[in-house]
Parts: sequence; structure tokens; C-alpha cells
Amino acid sequence: MQRIHAEEKSYSWKMCDKALDLKTPLRRNTGEKPFSCEVCGKTFTHKSHVTRHMQRIHTGEKLHSCKICGKAFATNNDIKRHLRTHTGETPFSCEVCGKEFTQKYHVTKHMRRIHTGEKPHSCEMCDKAFATNDSLKTHFQTHTGEKPFSCEVCGKKFTHKSYVTRHMLRIHIGEKPFSNNVYDKAFETNFELISSHMRTHTEEKLFSCEICGKEFTLKSNVTRHMRRIHIGERPYTCKICVKAFATNEDFKLHMRTHTGEKPFSCVVCGKAFTRKHHVKTHMQRIHTGEKPYPCKICLKAFEPKENIKSHMRTHTGEKPFSCEVCGKEFTRKPHLMSHIRRIHTGEKPYLCNVCAKAFAIHADLKLHMRKHTGETLFSCEVCGKEYTRNSHLTTHIQRIHTGEKPYSCNVCDKAFAINSELKSHIRKHTGERPFSCEVCGKEFTRNYYVTIHMRRIHTGEKPYSCNVCETAFATNSELKSHMRTHTAGRS
Repeated sequence: MQRIHAEEKSYSWKMCDKALDLKTPLRRNTGEKPFSCEVCGKTFTHKSHVTRHMQRIHTGEKLHSCKICGKAFATNNDIKRHLRTHTGETPFSCEVCGKEFTQKYHVTKHMRRIHTGEKPHSCEMCDKAFATNDSLKTHFQTHTGEKPFSCEVCGKKFTHKSYVTRHMLRIHIGEKPFSNNVYDKAFETNFELISSHMRTHTEEKLFSCEICGKEFTLKSNVTRHMRRIHIGERPYTCKICVKAFATNEDFKLHMRTHTGEKPFSCVVCGKAFTRKHHVKTHMQRIHTGEKPYPCKICLKAFEPKENIKSHMRTHTGEKPFSCEVCGKEFTRKPHLMSHIRRIHTGEKPYLCNVCAKAFAIHADLKLHMRKHTGETLFSCEVCGKEYTRNSHLTTHIQRIHTGEKPYSCNVCDKAFAINSELKSHIRKHTGERPFSCEVCGKEFTRNYYVTIHMRRIHTGEKPYSCNVCETAFATNSELKSHMRTHTAGRS
């Protein structure tokens, strides 16, 4: 009797003492939610979902504990899923590519995101569609502003429960319980974060742009790429300066330029930064000197990894970023942005709060500020001379101490210490003068010559003053030459 009923229950309403609720699947189509929470009034399609909601949100009751790590869970299903993180069991697999998962739900999500592109869940307010109902719920909170999950320590609110967990581990506990097996790097959150990080080692790129085919390790990077490169969508706008951004992450980072917030600091010298990876770069450049990414062609080492990617283009000649106005190509996107602002738009959004001088890119402002503070981060190990830029130190070493000139002209074989000097030299052969004066139209081979021309001919500006006789000069090199007239008779 039991075997007969067990085989027939899939299509029978009531063949034995146990009644099967076949209405539940129908409720997914009708939207009916007859069961509600007595505390907050939230409605559900199934009674068991109310029980689970009560335990997870209101009572905090977790009756099921893991015997391996002691972590507790609200439902038996939750602990079953959790145990697979210990055993490595992945009982569900994709019928198309064979990829295995710990949960059946993840197979469905994978199928829609990677293979079918199906997005059956639509937002009623903006018609944006999503592959899963969870993604729709999270998105809907961007319209309502609802943040139902809060940190018990500081009260900060979040749209997703996993964000609370990550916040707790990063800010309050500092614990990183998850690690990979390549560099012993630790992570605050679960398997998905480790999997994403592991792709940086395996170079596996599961997600690709539907327009240009460019591949990415994370789906969020595809979204950001689409908005930045193809559709130009920038849904996040700054209320202070009205600047718009493609992602919420970019917007948050921008806001720190207004608030001055620098939440990340160096444990050695205490210097504060707006981004976490800037701390890592600072540590390796200033304190440890570690450069774990060597070039396989010239053996030059780099940190962070992005720098070696840019460096490789000096060998391959690849210039993936081009100006839409004049077609000039660049190896790095920041160079393109700098070119557009300096040559075409003239936009200078970064202001010095000491002298009000404006700059096209933030890096130029940072370098300029060192003139006011007198900060010199880089010093020569041979003679002790100090510099505000690492590139200036490298040039000094090659010009004064080693005499190394690794950049050669392919027309006349003349060699140079730095690549920018070679580029300027090449223009003597080509006759190219890409920099012009906005006042009289005179053209120059270097942007620096435009600045000197402007000061000498049009503005009369002389920002460099002698601290002995107070004579002013248009360029720093003129000031240096002048200073020798004071020091010449002292030796």
C-alpha cells in the first residue's frame, strides 16, 4: 500500500492519510498569500514559510546546530545546505555545462543567468526584469528605500541580510573565516566570494558582454561595463555637484571627495585612504616594497595586478581605449579621461583647497598638494635626493646614476631614459604637435610647452619665487638656474 501511494502521490490529491497541498505551486502564478506573520504582517504562500520567517527575523530561534563548526540554523533544510560546505557535496548539476551546485535553486539561477537569459520577475515600478525573485526583492528596495536588516552593534541598516554579516565581520569582528588554497588569502563571507576570488588566479571568466563579447569574472562587472561603455546609463547622481555614476559603489567613493571621509588607514604610519585597496598599494610601495607580479618578458615586477596588465601593453602595443573626438588611442582608461579633459573639454573638477588651483584629474591634485605640504615620499638610495613622484625618482636614477636608456627611437636609434622623452622625440620625426594654445592657436610637441608659453606670452604668471631675493619666474627650471647665482660664490 505504501509503495503504491508513494508512486501515485505525484499526481493524486489525497490517496492516503497525508494530504498534499497542490495549491501551493498555483499560488506562485496567482500571487495569493494566505498566511501572514502575526508580528509584522508579512504574507506568505505557505505556512512553513511563516514559521521560518518567525525564527529568522523575530524570535532568532535556531534549533539546529552543526556538529562540525557549531553554527546554528532556524530550519532543518538550512543546516542540510550548510553541511555541504563541510563535505563538499554538490548534488545538483547543470544539464547544459555540467557545473555542480550545493542547492537546486542555484542551478535554476545559473541556467537563467548563463544559458537561457530568462528573466521572469519584473519590477512593477520600472519594468526592469530579473532572473530570480530574490534579485527582484533586493532591487525593489532601491525604490522604497527599505532596509529591513540592521547591525546589532552600531545600528547601521542594510537591504540584504548577507550585507549585515559581511559588515559585522569587516567592521566589528575583523574575522575572515574563509580562505583559498593559492595565497592563503582570507575572506569574510562565504563560498561565492571565495569562488569569485579564485577566478583571479584561474583567470576563468564566466560572464560576457552581449554587445562586444568582453569577458568578466563577476556578473556585477558586466553590468558596470554595460553602463559605462555601451548604454551610458548613470542612475546614481550626487546631490552636491550633480555628477552622475554608473554604479552605487562609484557613487559612494565619489561622496568621500565631498565629506573627506577616509575609512581605511595604514597600520604602520596611520595614513588614511578612501579605498581599501589603496592601503594595500601604500603598504607595498612604502613599507614592504613587495611586488608579487613580475613581467614574463622583461622581469619587471609590479603591484597591484592591474599595473602589470597595463605594463604588458608596452610590449604588445595594445591600446584598447580610444578618444571619441580625435581617435587617439591609449593603454589605460585614466590616460583617456585625462586626455579628454586636458585637450577637448578643459574640465578641471578637482580644486586645491589651499590656492584654488584646478586640475583635470585627481592624481594631479594629489601631486600638487605635496608642493604645499612639502611631502616627499620617494628618496634615492644612492644620493638621498627626495621626490614627490616615484616616476621622477626612476628618471633621476637612470639619468644620474645608472645612465640606463631603455627606450630607443626606431628612426634614428637615439636612446632615452624614460618613455615620455621618446614620445616627444618621435614627434620631431613625424612633425606632430598635438598640444595647442587656446589663446593664439600655436602648437607644441609637449603639453608642458603650452603651459610655459601661456605664462610667458599671455598670462604673465610667475608662480616660482626665489626665497633669497623674491624674484619670480614662469618655470621651476628658470628658478633653479637663478638660484645658482646666489650659491655660485659660496664654495
